[in-house]
Amino acid sequence: MVRIRLRTKLLLSLVLTSTALISSSLYIVQHRLQSRARQEIAESLSNSVVIFQSFQRERQATLARSAALLANLPSLKALMTTQDEVTIQDASMDFWRLVGSDLFVLADRTGRVVALQTATRGFDRQAAQVSVSGALQRGATSDWWFGQGHLYETFLMPIYFGSPANNVPIGMLAVGYEIDKQVAEVVRRVASGHVAFSYGSNLVVSTLAHDQQAEFARRAPSISGPARPGDMRLAGEEFIGTSVDLSPAGEVPVRLTVLKSYDQATAFLNSLNRLLLGVGLVAILAGSALVFLLAHTFTRPLSNLVSGVHALEKGDFSYPLDGHSNDEVEELTMAFDNMRNSLQNSQRELLQADRLATVGRMASSISHDLRHPLTAILAYAEFLSDNSLNDQQRKELYGEIRMSVARMTDLISSLLDFSKGQQTLTPAFGNIREPMEHAIHVVRARPEFARIGITLSQQGVIESWFDAKKLERVFHNLLLNACEAVSPESGKIELTARRTEGAVEIRVADNGPGIPPNILDSIFQPFVSHGKENGTGLGLAVAHKIVQDHGGEICVESTGEHGSVFALRLPLSPPRRVFDT
Repeated sequence: MVRIRLRTKLLLSLVLTSTALISSSLYIVQHRLQSRARQEIAESLSNSVVIFQSFQRERQATLARSAALLANLPSLKALMTTQDEVTIQDASMDFWRLVGSDLFVLADRTGRVVALQTATRGFDRQAAQVSVSGALQRGATSDWWFGQGHLYETFLMPIYFGSPANNVPIGMLAVGYEIDKQVAEVVRRVASGHVAFSYGSNLVVSTLAHDQQAEFARRAPSISGPARPGDMRLAGEEFIGTSVDLSPAGEVPVRLTVLKSYDQATAFLNSLNRLLLGVGLVAILAGSALVFLLAHTFTRPLSNLVSGVHALEKGDFSYPLDGHSNDEVEELTMAFDNMRNSLQNSQRELLQADRLATVGRMASSISHDLRHPLTAILAYAEFLSDNSLNDQQRKELYGEIRMSVARMTDLISSLLDFSKGQQTLTPAFGNIREPMEHAIHVVRARPEFARIGITLSQQGVIESWFDAKKLERVFHNLLLNACEAVSPESGKIELTARRTEGAVEIRVADNGPGIPPNILDSIFQPFVSHGKENGTGLGLAVAHKIVQDHGGEICVESTGEHGSVFALRLPLSPPRRVFDT
């Protein structure tokens, strides 16, 4: 776990608090300014639409008056009575110049177009015929005509023979103005933004940039009614826009969309935010430097006290303490110094008592463990002094004496092995099966274990770096404990070894009664034994130490009424700590 010093906490607290306050202030200011900017843009767009609608009504009135005047001209009526299409087409040029519109169309009483005059090419007679037929079917007096990429706002006026009261139509007149770049530019200047005219799903004309026009054309079919502010992004630039339908309901929608760049409108706000952010960062840095100086002044004595605590943790009772601050920290330092001196004295007393207790336990254990074989040797020696014994009896007594001496030698060897710090290892690369087989052979040679079944199996190659004699001692101690735990008649011991990634795993399993719970946690500590007449309590402790010296691990994998399993894990690499003799 990472420890954070008080000075760092104070500094972080200031930085986090300042950052939170400045960030929240910037967010509130930015949000308010952005909301105000959106509101102003929305009001400007609404005013632009109102201005265009007023301009459109004036132009419609002009078109209507021009169409009415032309339809009542005697010369035009006389021209239409000729019913000669070529003559009407040629003569229509003068009437078109007279009205000054972008589109001039004459149709006979059946609705067939007999004359067409346009300011630009593209809108041909076929397109005009389709538009006239549609207008006649709807009975419209004003209409929007679209063809070949051209959009016209038109007004239709019937031409009567004589007075209109006679209701004798001889044809129809249509005049219109084109919605082109020039009109879009005029509306753009009025709106101080961008405009786009659409006919259905077709973008007719726009003042947007080329890449923005392409994206707007793809989105045009989904736009209906006023657009929501901020939801229209074209070529990476955010716009606020509003749309108005120019055509009557039920017809192909002709839509005017007015757009204003939100990014351009908020460019000043962004620069202001950057300025405020810079000022905030400077304030944070200056405040952090000031807090650092103050924190250093107040926390330096505490840092010295903490260093003294760490030194005490490592056993250094003489670390110099700075206690001249004349405040609560000085009182704390003096109290810690007194506690340190008291602790040092208590530690000396505890160490002395622990040494005496250890010597007492060891002397008690050794005297108890040596008393039995010494008593046996004394008894067998007295028996040997009897002259009535034959050679076989003397041989048996000699064997018992040798066994008692071997038991004493084993006890002394275990004590010497355990008393050493880091044992001297002589590792060599070889097969771990060999020390396992040697240990099994030695245990089987003992008569009391002759009927116990001991099996050895392996999986894969179990070669590694190890000290053969020391490792044989480990297996011997484990097998000896297992043999003493199982029944002499039905005991079974299984040794299994297998190669794993980076190690060799060995398990020693028996069918004994298991390890009592009260000694399970201390099973690898010295002088811990249970249910053994001649147990020293050092076998597992020595085995545990040898395995650790090899860089491995040993543990009780499982235990219970059906037996116990000891698991060993020995690394394939040589032991890291190898000391020369």
